[in-house]
Amino acid sequence: MVFANLLFIYLFLPLNLIFYFISKNTVWRNSVLVAFSFLFYAWGEPVWVLLLLTSAAFDYMNGRLIERFRGRAWARVFLTGSLLLNLGLLCTFKYSGFFVENLNLLFGTGFQVPAFDLPIGISFYTFQTLSYVIDVYQGKAQAQQNPAWYLLYLSLYPQLVAGPIVRYVDVEREIRNRKTDLLSFSEGLGRFIIGLVKKVLVANTAGSLVSSFMDGDLSGLTVGAAWFGAVMFTIQIYYDFSGYSDMAIGLGRMFGFRYLENFNYPYISRSATEFWRRWHISLSSFFRDYVYIPLGGNRKHQYLNLAVVWFLTGFWHGASWNFILWGLYFGVLIVLEKLFLESRLQRLPRFLQHIYLLFLAVVGWVIFYFTDLGRLKTYLGAMFGMGGIPLWDHQIGLTVMNNLFWLVLAAVFCMPVVREIKKFILRRLSAGQASLLTAMQVPLNFILLICCTAQLVGQSYNPFLYYRF
Repeated sequence: MVFANLLFIYLFLPLNLIFYFISKNTVWRNSVLVAFSFLFYAWGEPVWVLLLLTSAAFDYMNGRLIERFRGRAWARVFLTGSLLLNLGLLCTFKYSGFFVENLNLLFGTGFQVPAFDLPIGISFYTFQTLSYVIDVYQGKAQAQQNPAWYLLYLSLYPQLVAGPIVRYVDVEREIRNRKTDLLSFSEGLGRFIIGLVKKVLVANTAGSLVSSFMDGDLSGLTVGAAWFGAVMFTIQIYYDFSGYSDMAIGLGRMFGFRYLENFNYPYISRSATEFWRRWHISLSSFFRDYVYIPLGGNRKHQYLNLAVVWFLTGFWHGASWNFILWGLYFGVLIVLEKLFLESRLQRLPRFLQHIYLLFLAVVGWVIFYFTDLGRLKTYLGAMFGMGGIPLWDHQIGLTVMNNLFWLVLAAVFCMPVVREIKKFILRRLSAGQASLLTAMQVPLNFILLICCTAQLVGQSYNPFLYYRF
């Protein structure tokens, strides 16, 4: 099940809200959320619920044991056990086929390549449970005593299958005690609808254009067509993933959870370093806190540490060489910026710094898109006019003109324009006028919901891109 789905919007979520709010206390409300979370997760493939339960039970016990033996050798033993089990499961389901296939290519062996279906969300909930046991080991969090409440933390469906990666320390108090008033519920609903609009009205539209340019025969592409397809994917992946994060944050808010932001307008960045402070913040901060800093951070072997982090960042996204290349591509850029490039960029006008980042981001997303390295090479060749490829053709001109208004709006809303306009207006309104403006968002949300519903009717299944990671 996905959020941008009529069944979820008009049946699953309303039923969840009804049962949640008729429950008398936090214990019953937590039970309702666990039940609906498992229903949500089991909708596509019920067998993977057992894998999630195994991971939850193992790390619940490990957390208790690590806390009991904190400061002694046994604590490290239980931490190591948790790392081995969770990373072992992740590697088995996500990477075993990749490892065996490359082993066969490298040594000419004939081992059978495993073909596991990837459990949805395993990359996200694995990192969540690892962050929990590491934080307990380091004394940053106390172990959860109630197994049902730990299960709630790990399985809560708004962030279960595609993030953001929520750390236990950030929601510990809310698991035990939280309140939801009408204002916070309204804010959460509004945030959910914003995410729905991003997904249904922007990402899906961009996705249809991406497919027509990047999934077919690449030999007939002009330079303009190749760049247009790449820009469309740049728009699609941002609106798709940030839209999911908005919906997850909004759903959490409706139930009294305050998840941290996962995106902060990354396309307004002026360097690759800044871009990764703004894009998929929960993943970047995970690798920073649990890999980069423990390896030595800026204190020793900084560039080696960066290489490790960016190799893992790429590999986390998928068992394919293009993801590794994509991760190392950004890693090299960040190292170059730290060595000399960023100081030189800062001497340039701001708009040139933005163009620098956007150019690199678009090229990076092309590397991210193509798991077939042959097609990747062909597409990059088309983008840069290799082999005498024509610059433009009549068809791409028509396509650009037909989508120009939509494209300009999509580009504008990648920037914090609405946020700044809203701040500007609110600063000049009285308290009563501000309340009226807030109330006006309710009918606007209703109109946006109707627009999204109309778009979803008859639409084919279109899951979020990050469900496959």
